[in-house]
Amino acid sequence: MKKLARQWRNSEYDSFTLPTHDNEPTRPLDSQEQEEMVRSLERSQAQQNRLWRTVFATLFFCYILFLLYSIFQQASSPWELQYHAYFMEEIHSWMIISADWVAVLVCSFAIIGLLHQSMHSRRWIEYAVYVGISVAIFWLYYMLRLSRFQWDIIWLPFGPLSASAVCLYVDHMLTESSEEIRRLRGYMYTYKAS
Repeated sequence: MKKLARQWRNSEYDSFTLPTHDNEPTRPLDSQEQEEMVRSLERSQAQQNRLWRTVFATLFFCYILFLLYSIFQQASSPWELQYHAYFMEEIHSWMIISADWVAVLVCSFAIIGLLHQSMHSRRWIEYAVYVGISVAIFWLYYMLRLSRFQWDIIWLPFGPLSASAVCLYVDHMLTESSEEIRRLRGYMYTYKAS
């Protein structure tokens, strides 16, 4: 059994193992290599930052377009859309239109917070979360007043709130990754100074 284990360790299957400190000689990076690596990470992070912010902003912009279509349909021919028709007995048409406009406002705040590059950008997303909570409360109140709870319209209360929460999460993760790279640069300069 020991002979088989030794053969296994010395066989060509070693390419499937992770390299360790003992397997290959290592040398510390000089300051030029460190600078290049940190710059490369910063460029990559900036590119990823723009990409993901744009992807989520586009996604929620499409949701805004859907909400605008919903508003137009409710204004032009009330109660034609099924998800609004559930509330025909409970709510006036103008209240549904107003709630959809507030949902548009929530998504707009979230998009502004994602795309606006300043230190106050997170405030826009936080405003979107707070207003999204009020929209969720409005829709849940009227959904609970229905004779039977309709699961197919659960997106009405939680759509704008989820959009703003996702934007808050994406902003947090991207800010955290840029902070890590900034911290890495700080460590590099601290190492140079000592």
